[in-house]
Amino acid sequence: MKKVLIAFDGKHFSEGAFKFVCKLNEQQPILLTGVFLPVVDYAELLYSLGGLSGPLYFQDVSYDDTGIVQENIDHFTSLCIKNGIEYRVHPDIEKHVITEVELESRYADLLVVSSELFYQNLGEETQNDYIETVLHKAECPVVLLPEHYHFPENIVLAYDGSDSSVYAIKQFAYLFPELTKLKTLLVYAGGDDIPEQSYIEELAARHFFDLNIYHLDANPKKYFNTWLQDNGNTILVTGAYGRSVFSEMWKNSFITETIHDHKVPIFVAHR
Repeated sequence: MKKVLIAFDGKHFSEGAFKFVCKLNEQQPILLTGVFLPVVDYAELLYSLGGLSGPLYFQDVSYDDTGIVQENIDHFTSLCIKNGIEYRVHPDIEKHVITEVELESRYADLLVVSSELFYQNLGEETQNDYIETVLHKAECPVVLLPEHYHFPENIVLAYDGSDSSVYAIKQFAYLFPELTKLKTLLVYAGGDDIPEQSYIEELAARHFFDLNIYHLDANPKKYFNTWLQDNGNTILVTGAYGRSVFSEMWKNSFITETIHDHKVPIFVAHR
């Protein structure tokens, strides 16, 4: 049994994220912990991000946080009971958001977040920075979900020869053995030969039972998302950069475009 966190901000309840964990529970029972976070603490956000490059734009943040959180807790509880999911509730509306995500994820196997709704009311630029910070601070793998998607019928493993990409592939296989029988494509995007190909084939083929290797000979910044969306009902598995260089490298990663497009579920893991 896995312990799965599902994080909601004070204003938004993600039906898409809950649909995902419900499906996980059908395949293998989980303990689902609902973490209900407050309106963002802007001072802590600025501190956590080390300052932002541009101005902050906040939209529609004046509402009764406590009342809406309780409505979301009640909705979450009723859905868990209806779907036979063992659950816990952590209403952390008095705590700092980033600090709480860091603590909760330390004691969980997986964190599930809506990439589309999580602090959507802060405006797109700030929301993107906020999701980046959650990925940076989380101490377990994270699944980012759009609101409208199909549960994965195939897997795309993004491989670039880095230790982070290999780590993410292993973490996905360990966490979701029930999904490893799906059609799986290990993709390397770039003009050179696939780095250390024999090693990654030996590893991946032990865990994924319908595995193919594909060299996408194209600029991933321009073509990866189009190619990915043509691949059917997919979950993308990708590594994240080490903490010391995370922010700079993240902003230059083609994966950020995939997240912002809100088309496919994305599994992200870093050490």
